[in-house]
Amino acid sequence: MIAGAIILAFCQVAGADPIAGIYTYHYDNARDGLNSNETILTPSNVNQTTFGKLFSRAVDGYVYAEPLYVNGVQFQKFGAREVVYIATEHDSVYAFDASGAISAPLWKVSFINPKKRTTTIPWERVGTTDLVPEVGITGTPVIDPASGTLYVAVATMEKGAYFYRLHALDIATGAEKFGGPIVINATLPGTGVGSDANGNISFVPLIANQRSGLTLNNGVVYVAFASHGDNGGYHGWMLGYDASTLAQVSAFAVTPDGVRGGIWMAGGAPVINDEGGLFVATGNGTFDANLDGGIDYGDSLLKLGPTDSSNFGVIDYFTPYDQGKIDDMDLDYGSSGVLALPDQSVGPAHLLFTGSKEGTLYLLDADNLGGFNPIDDSQIVQSIMGETTGQWSTPAYFNGLIYVDGEADNLKAFSLANGQLSTSPVSISKMNFNYPGTTPVVSANGIQNGIVWALGSSGTAVLHAFDASDLTNELYNSAQKKARDGISGFVKFSVPTVANGRVFVGSQKRLTVFGLLPPKK
Repeated sequence: MIAGAIILAFCQVAGADPIAGIYTYHYDNARDGLNSNETILTPSNVNQTTFGKLFSRAVDGYVYAEPLYVNGVQFQKFGAREVVYIATEHDSVYAFDASGAISAPLWKVSFINPKKRTTTIPWERVGTTDLVPEVGITGTPVIDPASGTLYVAVATMEKGAYFYRLHALDIATGAEKFGGPIVINATLPGTGVGSDANGNISFVPLIANQRSGLTLNNGVVYVAFASHGDNGGYHGWMLGYDASTLAQVSAFAVTPDGVRGGIWMAGGAPVINDEGGLFVATGNGTFDANLDGGIDYGDSLLKLGPTDSSNFGVIDYFTPYDQGKIDDMDLDYGSSGVLALPDQSVGPAHLLFTGSKEGTLYLLDADNLGGFNPIDDSQIVQSIMGETTGQWSTPAYFNGLIYVDGEADNLKAFSLANGQLSTSPVSISKMNFNYPGTTPVVSANGIQNGIVWALGSSGTAVLHAFDASDLTNELYNSAQKKARDGISGFVKFSVPTVANGRVFVGSQKRLTVFGLLPPKK
């Protein structure tokens, strides 16, 4: 029996109902970071004695994108495999056997060709150390399990020119699909920074930063952009592409008559709630939507969609009352990801949660975001100030608790009951996380055996596991037995992926896989 079959047999004995896949950033389109189908890892067996590193795999670049996972991919040579997909800043995508039974990549695709002067973009060209040592694939790809397609946005430098392309790859072979790739581009009416003599603004690939995760909804792949360290006269963009043809079907600029307004969200992806709303948070930039004719939405939470038969844009929005200060002081509202919460029985049924670089936490009605109030934010469900530091992460949700972390802050849980957040944390970890903080995820078996997983930095990356019901109880961290469980260098905004008894961690030029250790003989 091969090793992969041994692991599968263990899963069956343990009573596991394997999850089919983790196809998108933070596990689902609500971005709740919750895998509630995890029956192997529990608070009783995740400890330094029984849990640790199983294996690691070298890759050719830094891994900013979250690992994605698909169970049961059919390969002509290997049969059905569990697969973990890794995208790197060196412009490569890898498919690895998630069980570790096959050490070589099942396939690898590289999008560069130095002999033909097609390379990644050197960080010096974008004028900031935001992404180092090169700019290639940054945003987390998205997988369509129905068609077996992985969509990924790739930045390249080609003979001194700069491009973003959207690729559609077969998850079993890595082959291009649907006639791809296609060059990402857009031009829209606008008089803002960079506009031409005809009153148009255009997408500029050297300035653009594809930081946020890709989103797939109703046959459309959405790709959002910000900038590199606020450099250049940029605009935030949200572009939509037909998932089966790669034809562009929508284009939206955040500040067409102004400047900035990037969609960063610390790597978080646009949210799709159960009602089909598409939501993004924007960073510092021009805001004039409260004025007659104003179409600029810096520092805002936006609900986007078709505004008529031929246009795509803002359906609803929220902008904090202190947007002017936020913009002046570079305290981006959109510094963190957005979370769609389960339906509520009291108050607004459909809630969204997000945070800001100020450290303010916001709870909003997804069906009525509230617009702009110049006096205060009383038009929204709730805002909480002073309980966290600046937010550069996407919060997670499990069993009535929202888990958040700020810059150099402790991981904290706020309760959600009767449509309201607790005004202070109900649980706080004993240790804190250095800049930029951590994006937590949760594994559980239904509402039992909840574990909060988080990546921190102490030079190298460190994987932490906490009891979801009591963050003071740290179950495990990979520094406890560093010689056995050590990870390579930390990559900011990185997110672990937990699936079927394993935890997948991307870092500097490496994938590291954790799980229950084999019994000692």
